[in-house]
Amino acid sequence: MLAAVALAYLPIRAGAAEAGSAPVILVVGDSLSAEYGLARGSGWVALLEQRLRERGRAVRVVNASISGDTTAGGRARLPALLERHRPALVILELGGNDALRGLPLSGTRDNLRAMIRASQAAGARVLLLGMDMPPNYGERYRAQFRAVYAELARDEKVALVPFFLAGVADGPQAAALFQPDRIHPNERAQPILLDNVWPQLNRLLPRA
Repeated sequence: MLAAVALAYLPIRAGAAEAGSAPVILVVGDSLSAEYGLARGSGWVALLEQRLRERGRAVRVVNASISGDTTAGGRARLPALLERHRPALVILELGGNDALRGLPLSGTRDNLRAMIRASQAAGARVLLLGMDMPPNYGERYRAQFRAVYAELARDEKVALVPFFLAGVADGPQAAALFQPDRIHPNERAQPILLDNVWPQLNRLLPRA
């Protein structure tokens, strides 16, 4: 099962955060994490920061997500982000735009693999957020697309959320959880997205 992918509890280097500062969670994603079409501060990443604060966790969240970004864009941006923020944990939420643009899955796989390895080399743990495509893409393509995330999680030994939009895109009230474009989840969906990410993320958080 995808959910049973073993977690890689890589040691966090002593310099993952500057002396006296809080460890950093770096989110590298696309419009699903960049609050596209949402009121500022209402997206799942902002809700994550709020939850950590409410639970007394001294962790800083850096949202480096860009609407429309692809895995190639994320790969190009990541080295500078790692150098600047020196994160303890990197959340990768990319790949959906690759599929929407018809980019080869081999490129998506290679880019995500490079991002995982660069993050690990920088001393960060990695959480990969898996995606799926709508039924009109065909079951064969959807299976191949989903497999990219499962294979990377297994081969690179990183934590995986099998489907980031679970309970939103595949739920009985899906229409009520999306913006009018029927692509981007609305504010009502954001707590669900956070709850999808939280169990795996909580296991990877630096110890208090």
